[in-house]
Amino acid sequence: MNNRRWWALAAVCAATFMLLVDVTIVQVALPTVQRDFRATFSDLQWVIDAYALVLSSLILTSGALADRFGRKRVFVAGVAIFTAGSFLCGVAGGATALVVSRAAQGVGGAAMFATGLALIGQDFRGPERLKAIALWGATVGGAVAAGPLLGGLITQAISWRWVFFVNVPIGVATVAVSVPLMVNKADPDARRLDVAGLVTFSGSLFLLVLTLVRGNDDGWASGKILALFAAAAALMAAFIIVERRQARPMFDLSLFRGRAFTGVSLATFAIGSGMFASLPYLTFYLQNGLGYSPLAGGLRLLPATLMAFLVPLVVGRAGEKIPSAWLLFAGLALSGTGLLLMAHLSAGSSWTTLLAGLVVCGVGVGLANPAIGRIALSVVPPQRSGMASGISNTFRIAGLATGVAALGALLEHRLASSLGHQLGHTTPALPKQVASEGIRAAAATGQPAHVLLAAYVAGTNEVLFIGGLVVLVGAALALAMVRARDLPAAAPAPVVVALPEAAPQSEAESRLARRSEQLTENSATGPARR
Repeated sequence: MNNRRWWALAAVCAATFMLLVDVTIVQVALPTVQRDFRATFSDLQWVIDAYALVLSSLILTSGALADRFGRKRVFVAGVAIFTAGSFLCGVAGGATALVVSRAAQGVGGAAMFATGLALIGQDFRGPERLKAIALWGATVGGAVAAGPLLGGLITQAISWRWVFFVNVPIGVATVAVSVPLMVNKADPDARRLDVAGLVTFSGSLFLLVLTLVRGNDDGWASGKILALFAAAAALMAAFIIVERRQARPMFDLSLFRGRAFTGVSLATFAIGSGMFASLPYLTFYLQNGLGYSPLAGGLRLLPATLMAFLVPLVVGRAGEKIPSAWLLFAGLALSGTGLLLMAHLSAGSSWTTLLAGLVVCGVGVGLANPAIGRIALSVVPPQRSGMASGISNTFRIAGLATGVAALGALLEHRLASSLGHQLGHTTPALPKQVASEGIRAAAATGQPAHVLLAAYVAGTNEVLFIGGLVVLVGAALALAMVRARDLPAAAPAPVVVALPEAAPQSEAESRLARRSEQLTENSATGPARR
């Protein structure tokens, strides 16, 4: 029994590592992908957003599927889809095929994200559960810290395609361990899926991101862009109406009646759309602006990722004595300040100009991440912790998707303005080429490299500045809405993502569950709340 549970935990950790490392590892490889495919700036944005959009749209639906059909089945299906999507990314022959394959990864990633911690919760109790969560948390931190370095190393030493191929053996091994060793538990009270909620929510997010990506090309006041904005708003309004009428909604809007839950959700969206959405453009600056290799660029991001990994470990239990509301505010305030510290680049800047801001950002993220998970759980009833966790994760990843699109639009606009000012004129294609290639565009366009660098630096400064402002607005909202007196005196141990509560189970019930699993592969042995 013990060996089975710990092997199952290893499978969950392996899947979590793949899921999270694929966010940062891909960013480091994007400049190389652009050169190989001659990809446009919009293509590069969609490589990130296709994954993030599908992931954020399907997290809650995947949780509902797990309730209905069992966590093990949904988890295994998710790993299989993610692995297949990774292989397709690796063999992609062009930017469009890569974007579609990234969307497939998002489908599998949502299933893995929604079920990983629930599988830990159903297998472990008491001190063993805390140990299992600690191991899972170390995996999360390790994936975040290792992503830029691994991405640079693999891209430079082998090929960017192996950034995706490396997932294949890990995915196959995870499925091979999960099928015989995991127990499949479902919720007998689960009902039909909220299809209307899924369609309206994901449709609204997709149209919003499409609008932000296309705005500079089509004109922000054009009929097409205004129509897309209106359609996105209409679908979001329809989503709210649909969810309010559902008996068991995918997205329980009643949780937002709580001031603190609304505040932490907005803060989560802000750190996703401001802090994490700025990182791809920082990667582009290091490689396309300063000319670093993928490995050298990845190494220079380590001050931020290492701080994000180490700070929660250093703070540890001492952080439990500090109100979570203050940790959240401090984390966002530091993250926003770090971005502003980096937003003073010049054409003569070296990477060390970024160093102080990277460290401050890493410390801020290290404080904010545990506080977000802690507050999201502590302000809702225990039986609704799964829904609260799903909503928190959805806000974070939806923030990343919209932030990447919005900051990319700002970068393009600033490039066009700066190039037009320096050259006296510019073509619509030049800002896009500089956005995707940086100073390497000088050889193809015949424009002076120092002019392109000055424009690129100005655009990067604007991205960092606006990203920092967004996070600081999130900090202000957290300070105003998440008050210490609204939170329990003793918050649960900090985790990045909420752990669903599992129903108590006696040893006799456990034996019955294992026997049922062996005989029928359908052990709905008791209600397990997400």
